[in-house]
Amino acid sequence: MPENNQTTASPDIDLIKTLPTKRIKHPRVVEVMTELNTLIYPDSQDSILLVCGPTGAGKTTLARHMVDTALERARPQMESDSGVIPAVFVEAPSSGENDFSWRLFYQRILMQLGDNLNAPKVVYGVDAQTGQMLRRRPSNGNTLAALRSAVGEGLRERQVQFLIVDEAAHMIRQTRGRHRLEIQLDTLKSLANECGTQMVLVGSYDLYQLVALSGQLARRIHVLHFDRYREDRPEDVRAFAGCVRTFENALPNLWGGQLSQYTKGLHANTLGCVGTLSSVLVRAAKFAEASGAWSADSLNRALLTEAQRKRILEEILDGETAIGPSFTRIMPDVERAAAKSKKS
Repeated sequence: MPENNQTTASPDIDLIKTLPTKRIKHPRVVEVMTELNTLIYPDSQDSILLVCGPTGAGKTTLARHMVDTALERARPQMESDSGVIPAVFVEAPSSGENDFSWRLFYQRILMQLGDNLNAPKVVYGVDAQTGQMLRRRPSNGNTLAALRSAVGEGLRERQVQFLIVDEAAHMIRQTRGRHRLEIQLDTLKSLANECGTQMVLVGSYDLYQLVALSGQLARRIHVLHFDRYREDRPEDVRAFAGCVRTFENALPNLWGGQLSQYTKGLHANTLGCVGTLSSVLVRAAKFAEASGAWSADSLNRALLTEAQRKRILEEILDGETAIGPSFTRIMPDVERAAAKSKKS
């Protein structure tokens, strides 16, 4: 990585403040968004879509872009019917409890739907016959069953096409035992079937174990791999370099056109994960702001330590091995069976 300490121009403090919120719609995001848009449609057999990938790959950016795009696409419909919300984004709670908190999860969904359980604030529409505003009836109490009922009704009335659950691995880490985990997925599948809302679970490679819970669940789940940019694929190397240039162009006065020369080192250090790249560059910009000017040392200090990089890489390699396409692994057996059939 950088070896010189020559400083560049003084950092633009106002632009540095906006850097942590910058979301890059890079090629991998576009690829997975296209696949998701293909699989999200009325009466889909895929009740639950899993988007799995390494930590720091940019999955949250993907999730927010999906919702923003859906809202923009449905703007004419939403303007004519203020009750419509085609897509909802929530983060699975990590409440510190021994088990996953469905209560908090339902409450977060209701907040995104614009509802308070006992006093809905937003009109769902206008009754075509009476011309009166339609509002959901207040539910009695704040029980888990009442919350579940309110969420189901809200998703239906709001005509939510898909619900994105970010950090969905929290459901697994806060659930003890395979049987209870199967119940969690059954609950989501039931909600999806009841409301016609597809569930998009976004998270780490931990999510992949959900497909092995039962055949019934596996049949209604489809897995999408949000891959990193690998150093052994030329097209990935070029795409990652484009991401570095995007960050460089966001703060031209700070980097002084010198960031791109460190692309190879940044690729190796961040393991090709754009979210991690963003974190590294935000730290570097903050160090530059504190010292009054950017230097190569600012970037060096912002990098992942070797211990951090090694641990993340271990998780990535385990996840990539588990989620790798199984079609090629079963083909030899299929071919052998076909050969036996021909002989007989």
